[in-house]
Amino acid sequence: MADRLMEPEQISASASTPPYSDLPPARLFALRAERLEKLATNHPMGDYLRLLAGLCQAQQQVMDEPPASLLPTPERLAQARTHKMPPLAVDSLVLEDGWQPFLDALLERVEAPNDAVAKALDSLRQADAAQRRNWAVSLLDGDYQALDAAVEPFLGAALQAAWSQALLALPEGSVTDIGSGAHCPCCGSPAMTGVIRHRGKQQGLRYLVCSLCACEWHFVRVKCVHCDSSKDLHYASLESDRHAPDKAPIRAECCPGCQSYFKLLYLDSDPDAEGLSADLASLALDLRMDLEGYQRQAPNLLLAPGG
Repeated sequence: MADRLMEPEQISASASTPPYSDLPPARLFALRAERLEKLATNHPMGDYLRLLAGLCQAQQQVMDEPPASLLPTPERLAQARTHKMPPLAVDSLVLEDGWQPFLDALLERVEAPNDAVAKALDSLRQADAAQRRNWAVSLLDGDYQALDAAVEPFLGAALQAAWSQALLALPEGSVTDIGSGAHCPCCGSPAMTGVIRHRGKQQGLRYLVCSLCACEWHFVRVKCVHCDSSKDLHYASLESDRHAPDKAPIRAECCPGCQSYFKLLYLDSDPDAEGLSADLASLALDLRMDLEGYQRQAPNLLLAPGG
């Protein structure tokens, strides 16, 4: 027989195995906007967080009414699966310009609260397709010196909207474990943050959050995201959380081996935490890590200069 019945113990094991990856919610950007608005209250960077909340609202509008789609053909998706490649590989799709209509649609929806933002938006509007493509490649490669820092959040927002929309449109089963480690199994981009989950069979597991498409995938704990070392890892939190570091909702996993750190969100301490907004609201932790000699390697595409 082609199909075989599973034994009871096999069914139990299957039911208890957590998913390797999860898709973001369809209201991803709206939820980010709501979270940023909340975090902006009494925050020293409140105006900046509110600006990005408006940007996230524009992202949601674009994703709800997508002007195009990055979705590859069924043949390309099948080829990616056969060769264990990300189905929405950013290194190739960013060169094909299918994301550029998302940038145009975003620029129509973003309001400029000041002259600096207006100038950045005009730079993107006036740039031709080749210039935009070069900027996008530089941003995604982490070459932040190759473009104006003022345009980065808006360009990054368009790229996020394009890839998240395509991710949600992928056929079921397209995202699989391809051994990508700390890079997204969907698009190949580096992780932005990690989330320590707190419910059901996923309690205590770490999932990494993609900086581009927002896919989440399982990555074992107590292991450096950047160099895979488990030796002498330690954890730091914001100054105000030092009295109870094991309760801090945001902690930096520090690796003395490669002198890097990676932010983790602990949902048991803050069930409503969301990766991108929490990262932006905790830049004080980045400053502390810099003073202690640790380097940030995880990008946030709405943060200029992003690293």
